[in-house]
Amino acid sequence: MPYSNIDKPSKYFNTVLYTGNNIDNTSITGVGFKPDWVWLKARNQADYHYSMDSVRGALKALFQNSNDSESTFADSLKSFDTDGFTLGTSGDLNASSQTMVAWNWLGANTTVSNTSGTITSTVSANTTSGFSIVAYQGTSVAGTIGHGLGVAPKMIIIKRRTAFAEDWLVYHSTLGATKNLKLNTTAGEATSSSPFNNTAPTSTVFSVESDGTTNSSSSTYIAYCFAEVKGFSKFGSYVGNGSTDGTFIYTGFKPAFVMVKASSTTGQWAMCDTKRGVAPSGEFLFAESNEATNSAPANWDFVSNGLKARANYAAHNTSGVTYIYMAFAENPFVSSKSIPTTARWSGLF
Repeated sequence: MPYSNIDKPSKYFNTVLYTGNNIDNTSITGVGFKPDWVWLKARNQADYHYSMDSVRGALKALFQNSNDSESTFADSLKSFDTDGFTLGTSGDLNASSQTMVAWNWLGANTTVSNTSGTITSTVSANTTSGFSIVAYQGTSVAGTIGHGLGVAPKMIIIKRRTAFAEDWLVYHSTLGATKNLKLNTTAGEATSSSPFNNTAPTSTVFSVESDGTTNSSSSTYIAYCFAEVKGFSKFGSYVGNGSTDGTFIYTGFKPAFVMVKASSTTGQWAMCDTKRGVAPSGEFLFAESNEATNSAPANWDFVSNGLKARANYAAHNTSGVTYIYMAFAENPFVSSKSIPTTARWSGLF
């Protein structure tokens, strides 16, 4: 059996940088596939994060740094295209001279009705890369929802679309089904059985109870589900040591993108990718904040088989603090043809 069945991770996840021009119907290319989920953020100015996906449809936005409900903007992301997406003149997404980052995930480029759970869902699932987008309507009755992955998700991010002041809820397998995090806040892990009905996801469904963040009657929801795929994605936890010879986190691949969050205490959702930085400088953004790109003398190395912390930095390496992370590959450590990756990238995080 090969180490990894994905020799080119950028066919399923890719980061693209672009500069806005305030021109309607601007085509952003270079993604390498038709994306089903696009997460966009301005780099050089304070602006909201935007979540756009093909299941909800173009023009419909949610905002990772906010508990706002879904909004429709005629000048935002207008279509999902073969090699990227098309933008209108949105000041948050395509202002003149505005530098932007877009993180892109491939689903199925189509949807199916999923009846594996007690609540019918609409799903775009890519079982090769372990990613699915799930839309459903709440019932306020404990139930299950099909995710289409064929294996249990390691991480699920859920947002209620139709209600203001409802947080983004995050399930992470290292925390278990009785604890959760909120993507739009810096809060540490919270203990509650109700969002996920105290039940870990299975290979077919995830569970919800009667909870506003996951299952309110007649409310619509969107969930982004991630299963772990060897050599492509990793979802785990580690404990910081507060040292310049920091904690090493084995992923089994050279990362292209990492998001880290302190779970045992308050802390920001720090996001780093190889497209926005090379040694000796780099950029990071925070999922819960609208702030512009930041940089700090806090080394975070991307190496051929994982991550290495290089400083006592609150975002990823405070002594004794537990962190959770999600990571996607630039290259698998060993390809399907048993060829090892030896390249190393080092940047600031």
